[in-house]
Amino acid sequence: MPVKPVLKMGEPLLLQKAEPVQQFDTPELHALIKDMEDTMAHLNGAGIAAPQIGVSLRVVIFGVGHNPRYPDAEQVPYTVLVNPTLTPIGEELEDGWEGCLSVPGMRGIVPRYQRLHYTGYDQYGNPIDRLVSGFHARVVQHECDHLDGILYPMRIRDLAQFGFTDVLFRGMSVEDD
Repeated sequence: MPVKPVLKMGEPLLLQKAEPVQQFDTPELHALIKDMEDTMAHLNGAGIAAPQIGVSLRVVIFGVGHNPRYPDAEQVPYTVLVNPTLTPIGEELEDGWEGCLSVPGMRGIVPRYQRLHYTGYDQYGNPIDRLVSGFHARVVQHECDHLDGILYPMRIRDLAQFGFTDVLFRGMSVEDD
């Protein structure tokens, strides 16, 4: 299980716009996705983007079953999403706590679109087209932000709602990021 180091906020690559994947179903793309899967699983992440492990390509993976970092979250099907396009449905935003493997030990309240239409491809080039809402929509927006050089603290409106997990959730069983 080759776990890759996750780049932390401050690394220049995390602020860059990632390049589109040009070829699907290649050994290189499959190896990248395997590295992302192993790293996400090892760190109990809800998702991870290729730039977080140092690869500037428009690839994200996400999925939430039973996750100790998000014990109350609704389930999100495991998805490999390549070259995604996100379109908000309506203007309704919902505030919610977010954490990030690239911002370890911290959480913040982030506004996200409640409903979302996203498209893209799996690693084999098969099209993906979904209408989602709630936590699923939040996870997709968070991960795809990484592809445009955006980290969740950049979206926080009130920095009084941003801090260290062990302080914000003192006495609760919320794991570090």
